[in-house]
Amino acid sequence: MNQSALQLNAVTSGYKSSVVLRDVSLSIRTGEAVALLGKNGMGKSTLLKTVMGYLPKKAGAIHLAGGDITRLPPHRVARMGIAYAAQEHALFADLSIRDNLRLGLAKESVFDERFAEIEPVFPVFKTRLRQYAGTLSGGEQKMLLLARALMMRPSVILLDEITEGLQPSVIDRLAAALLWEREKHGTTMLIVEQNVPFALKVVDRFVILKQGEIVDEGNARDDDAAEQVFKHLRV
Repeated sequence: MNQSALQLNAVTSGYKSSVVLRDVSLSIRTGEAVALLGKNGMGKSTLLKTVMGYLPKKAGAIHLAGGDITRLPPHRVARMGIAYAAQEHALFADLSIRDNLRLGLAKESVFDERFAEIEPVFPVFKTRLRQYAGTLSGGEQKMLLLARALMMRPSVILLDEITEGLQPSVIDRLAAALLWEREKHGTTMLIVEQNVPFALKVVDRFVILKQGEIVDEGNARDDDAAEQVFKHLRV
């Protein structure tokens, strides 16, 4: 059995006095991709922010590859090997594409090697590295967010609504990039999504979050996986 890459044990968190996540336990194996699904306002983004250390844990513990990251601040969680692409565009609009990509690297000397590897997956950036990120379309900005995460060579990627507001062709490119990353590096992923077909295409397993609690889970490859998910989204 694979080692657990990311483990949440009875985690409770929220904003100041407001509790959003309630006693959430989730284990993701090394190399596994899991989709966190559910209606808006159920705590999905809160869970990712809690893992990253942006929100304090009121109870419970979080472990990364067996190491306790429960009380670590976000910059130390990132150094431990977690890449986070937030729902709010975390790009620097007045910096170039190259500079935005470089921000995720520990040292400048590896840029050319890392970019050469992902360039076939994101060919749109090949001749545009000097272009300001703020001039990119919405879809291109999402691709840049994902490209920056992949260039970090993380052990775990957290994605929050990466397909929101995008046209189908861009969504297909993002799906191809995630599948490529999994095949190439075996990267563990936790993906928050509203686009159910996209999520089920790129993950192994899904869990349903409702009012801050995990209420269901299933295999993304099951014939009735989509129906199982939509059952919770309809009620």
